[in-house]
Amino acid sequence: MAVQTPDHNQRTSVEKRIVELRSQLQKAIHAYYVLDAPDLPDAVYDRLYRELQDLETQYPELLTPDSPTQRVGAKPAEQFTAVTHNIPLYSLENAFDIDEYRDWQARWQRLEPDIPDAEAVAELKIDGNALALTYENGLLTRGVTRGDGITGEDITPNVRTIRTIPLRLQMPDGPLGSQQTPPPVVEVRGEAFLPLDIFEAINQKRETEGIALFANPRNAAAGTLRQLDAKKVAERKLDFFAYTLIMPKGTGDLTAPSTQWEALETLKLLGFRVNPNRQKCASATDVANYYNEWDEKRRQLPYLTDGVVVKLNSFELQDRLGFTNKFPRWAIALKYPAEEVPTLLKDITVQVGRTGAITPVAELSPVQLAGTTVARATLHNADRLAELDLHIGDTVIVRKAGEIIPEVVRVIPELRPEGASRYQLPDHCPVCGQPVVKPDGEAVTRCVNTSCPAILRGSVRHWASRDAMDIGGLGDRWVQQWIDQGMVQSVADLYDLTVADLMTLDRMGEKLATKLVSAIAESKTRPWAKVLYGLGIRLVGSTNAQLLADNFRSIDMLAATGGDAIAQVHGIGPEIAHSVRQWFQVPANQQLIERLKTAGLQLESSEPASSSQPQPLSGQSFVLTGTLPTLKRSEAKSLIEAAGGRISSSVSSKTDYVVVGESAGSKQEKAAALGISQLSEEALLALLGESAV
Repeated sequence: MAVQTPDHNQRTSVEKRIVELRSQLQKAIHAYYVLDAPDLPDAVYDRLYRELQDLETQYPELLTPDSPTQRVGAKPAEQFTAVTHNIPLYSLENAFDIDEYRDWQARWQRLEPDIPDAEAVAELKIDGNALALTYENGLLTRGVTRGDGITGEDITPNVRTIRTIPLRLQMPDGPLGSQQTPPPVVEVRGEAFLPLDIFEAINQKRETEGIALFANPRNAAAGTLRQLDAKKVAERKLDFFAYTLIMPKGTGDLTAPSTQWEALETLKLLGFRVNPNRQKCASATDVANYYNEWDEKRRQLPYLTDGVVVKLNSFELQDRLGFTNKFPRWAIALKYPAEEVPTLLKDITVQVGRTGAITPVAELSPVQLAGTTVARATLHNADRLAELDLHIGDTVIVRKAGEIIPEVVRVIPELRPEGASRYQLPDHCPVCGQPVVKPDGEAVTRCVNTSCPAILRGSVRHWASRDAMDIGGLGDRWVQQWIDQGMVQSVADLYDLTVADLMTLDRMGEKLATKLVSAIAESKTRPWAKVLYGLGIRLVGSTNAQLLADNFRSIDMLAATGGDAIAQVHGIGPEIAHSVRQWFQVPANQQLIERLKTAGLQLESSEPASSSQPQPLSGQSFVLTGTLPTLKRSEAKSLIEAAGGRISSSVSSKTDYVVVGESAGSKQEKAAALGISQLSEEALLALLGESAV
C-alpha cells in the first residue's frame, strides 16, 4: 500500500473542511434568505465565510462555481450576449375582472367539453422581471432575461448575486439516506424583484447624489439586472420567487411533478423561495374569492403585485390545451385596476423644462400608492389646472397612470376648506423672472428666455441622455455646478471642458474628472440623427430626428431646406417642419451649429438618403398599443417608419396592422372587431426582417 505524504494528508483535510464550510454557509443562506428563519449568528457566519475565503485563496484549484464566495466575483462585463431560450417564454393573456376570467374559462372549456371545471392554482403576480435559470447536474450554469420571449440576454453573473437563487440545487436525501442525484438539465423560471424597503432606500440614495429617481420597483429591478458590474447588482439586494419548473421525466432520482402545485412544492424542496400566498382553487368562485381577498391584503405586502396568475393545475390538461400564437391557453393574468387614493394638496410648485414649458406640480401629503410613497404629482398645464379647479388645501384623488407616473384625477370639492384660494400659474418664470407666454392654440405656457438657467440645465441633460449623445456620468449635480459657475452656457461648452476645469468643482477628483472628459469626447462619435435629436428642437423626438437625418444627409442641407419641403417627408408634417425652420432661424442656434462643427461632432451622414432606398412597408398603416417586451414605443415607430410604414394613433378600417403588447386596451378590442391583423413584437420584427430581404 502506498504511503501518503504529509502534504497529501493536509490537502485531503483542507478539501474536507472546504466541503463542510460550503455546506454550513449554504444552509445558513437558505435559512436566512429563503426560509426567513436565520439559524446562524452573523458573527459566526462571517468567521466561517472568511475561513472559506482564506482556504480557497490558498488552494485555488479547489475553488468551484457554486461556492458561496463566488456570488460576486466576476469582472464587469463589457456587454451582454443574446441567447435563444431553450423553451419560449410566452406572455400571458390579461383579464381585468372576474367576468373576463369566466370568458377565458369558457374558451378553454370549449376545447375540453367533458371538463365542466378544473382545479387551478392562483398565485400573486409579482411586479418584477422574469428570468430563466438553467441548472446542469444541479449546478447553476445560465441566467437569462425574458427579452422578447424567444431571445433574452445572458446575465448569469448578475443572477448569481441574488441570494434566494441557489447556486446548486438542494437535493433531498433518498430513502437510504444518500443524497439524490439531480437531473442532467433543469430549467427554473421566476420573477426577480426589489422589495419595497430596498427600493425606497435606493431612491433616497440617488436623490442625495443628484441622480434621477427610478419610477417604480419594476424599472429599478430591470435596470439593476442589466448592470454590467455584478458587484453593483449585489448592492441592490434583488429578491426572487420561483414559479415554473421544467425537467425531463425519468432522469435522475427526482420525480417530475405532474401538477403546478407539485412543481411549486418541488421548487421549495430544491432550495428556491416560492411565494407563500398561493392557493388551490376548485372553481371560478374560488378564484374570485382569492382575487378579491388579495385586492386589499396586497397593500400590506413588502413587494409589489399587480394581479393574480391563474394556471390550470394539471400538466396533462395544459399539454392538451397548448398555446395560441401568443399565449398559453391554460393560464391567464387577472389584473387589478389602477389604485386611487385621497390626499391633501399642500401646495403647487412650478417646474421649467428644457423647452421653457412651465409645468405645475402638486405638492401632496405623502401617501402610499401602488407600492411607493407619493408626495408629488404632475398637473400638466394651465388647461388641466382650470379643468380640475384646484385650490390649495383641496382633498384630491391621486393615481398612477400606467402604474408609473402619479397624477391628480379629480378634486373632492365638498372637503374644500373655507377661504381656500384658487391657484393661478405665475405670469413670470420662477427661475429667471422673465415674462412667460402662452402661444395661441397651445396648452403649454412657456418661458422664452433662452438664457434661463432652467432651460439650459434641461438642454444639457437632454443632450447627455441615452437616446441622444449618451454621455455617462453626467449627473444633475455636476450640470448644476457647471451652470452656476458659468462654465457651461450651451451644450457646445461641454467640449471645451478640461480635467483641470472640472477639478475646481466641489467633490470632484482627478479620476472622476478624467472619466467625464473622456465620456464627453466619446460622444463626438454619435451619429448625425442622435446629434439632431440632442439639439432639442421642439416636436422633434428621436423618431422624427431619425426620419429627418435619413432624408437630409447633413445639418447644412436641413438648415437650407424650406418648411414646405421638410413637411413632405413622410411622418413629419407642417407643424414639425415649422418648428424646425424656426429653430434654424435663431442666430444663437446658428452659432451653436458652428461651434459643434469646430468641436468635431457628426453633423452629416455617410449613408445615402432614405428617399433613394426601397420602402417595403410603404402605404401600410400601423397602430401601437400596450407595452412591448423589449422595444420602446419610439423604437418600434422608428423601425416601422424607416421601412415606409405609417403610424396612426387610432384604429380604423384603414389600419393594416395593430402591434399589441402587454396591457393592450380598447385598440386591441377594436382591431379584433374590425378583423384587423394583430402582431406581437416578435411578429413585427419578423415582418420587418422579411421586408428587408
